[in-house]
Amino acid sequence: MSHLQLLSDLPNGTHATVTGLVSGATAVQSATAQRLGELGFIPGEPVQMLRRGPGGREPLAVRVGDTQFALRLVEAQCIQVRAVAAP
Repeated sequence: MSHLQLLSDLPNGTHATVTGLVSGATAVQSATAQRLGELGFIPGEPVQMLRRGPGGREPLAVRVGDTQFALRLVEAQCIQVRAVAAP
């Protein structure tokens, strides 16, 4: 479980480390990636996919560091991570 993935692809409960931000999704501007970085989604930061909304959709509940966020799918697709074993 050490290859790079997008946060949006992680199953519920998965722990990971942020490796970078990408703004490749068509609906995402670089300002969104910058905002995510300002919120704490920075390389090296621990992150966990907590759960998805109804039907496995939005919002995505995630924890970065000690803070929980609800993200849209398009935002989670901007966060590149490397899955790690649970602490």
